[in-house]
Amino acid sequence: MRLDQFLKLARIVKRRSLAKELCDNRVVRINGQPAKPSREVKEGDLIEIDTVTRYLKVEVLKVPSGKNVSKKEARELYRVIEERRKSVDDIIDLI
Repeated sequence: MRLDQFLKLARIVKRRSLAKELCDNRVVRINGQPAKPSREVKEGDLIEIDTVTRYLKVEVLKVPSGKNVSKKEARELYRVIEERRKSVDDIIDLI
């Protein structure tokens, strides 16, 4: 399954177009490597999303076979390894 589609179905991002934009801006990594939206996601992959305001690292537990996933099923697709909101001080340090 494509990375942008997985991020949308797992409800990590709200829209597939946003997932594509994050990938195009090199904010998303799979197993430490910058990932394109078309990259295939496999079970066991580590996905990192590092935006200006948030850092999220998840492990892919299951790749859905269909295009529709319920909220309950979406939560079972991945396991959060690390999640943190970045403070204003962190953002200012980047500037």
